[in-house]
Amino acid sequence: MNETETMKEKEMVDAQAGPADPIMDPPASPSATATVDAKAKRIDAEDLNIYYGDFLAVKDCSVNIHPNKVTALIGSSGCGKSTFLRSLNRMHELIDGARVEGKVLLDGTDIYARNMDPVLVRQQIGMVFQQPNPFPTMSIYENTAAGLRLNRKKTKKTELDGIVERSLTGAHLWDEVKDRLDKPAGGLSGGQQQRLCIARATAIEPEVLLMDEPCSALDPIATLAIEDLINELKKRFTIVIVTHNMQQAARASDYTGFFNIEKSGDPGVLVEIDETEKIFSNPRLKETEDYVSGRFG
Repeated sequence: MNETETMKEKEMVDAQAGPADPIMDPPASPSATATVDAKAKRIDAEDLNIYYGDFLAVKDCSVNIHPNKVTALIGSSGCGKSTFLRSLNRMHELIDGARVEGKVLLDGTDIYARNMDPVLVRQQIGMVFQQPNPFPTMSIYENTAAGLRLNRKKTKKTELDGIVERSLTGAHLWDEVKDRLDKPAGGLSGGQQQRLCIARATAIEPEVLLMDEPCSALDPIATLAIEDLINELKKRFTIVIVTHNMQQAARASDYTGFFNIEKSGDPGVLVEIDETEKIFSNPRLKETEDYVSGRFG
């Protein structure tokens, strides 16, 4: 399957919706902080191995992802961080031969259990991709409502209007598009299109939001706007973001995990994960220090 075909399939689903034991300590209860929404959920990966056919892409990954926090995943290209991210809502299964061993728990429920519907999983764990992928011929309004229309049999127009406005407002886009909601989304700038995709993903009210290099195609001003938005969205969602931008990880995340591979063809491993400030100022492992200081990668 080529990249274009893979992205198209991902878009359709999106509309429907190293060291031993690098596990974080349990987070504080979200209810202890008045500014967060307790709906956001925790993710626990336990001894996760991710395969594409016979190829082991990610090996023995165990990690706790805190609710109402931003966790950034960093590492060189091909180290498995995007594969791991996609495994958190079973998006990688769009590729033939993909499978996992181990568990991914969403507040204790295994999303890979036999009775779990992948579509339901992706409604609870939304995703935003590297390239903005709105439906270009659909209106801004219809793009925002696309997931709702597919996931709900009937929604009253007044209710839909409210959700669209709330989602676009949450994505810092409402004031820019409120007078042209019926215009094609293809007329928006790159940064606006990415915020529209975030509005589309959040409109179905997931508990977790995954972002795969959401700013890589954007200019610096649009990138800072997305980072500000991520900081606000974590009050409502648990957020996991893959980024190659070290400064972005330092600015926008609460926790950072470093993935790496020993050599080409080896599986990716989660080397270290900790509070972002510690990862960038005083990591436990020299391998992590070498990467964040720019000595390799």
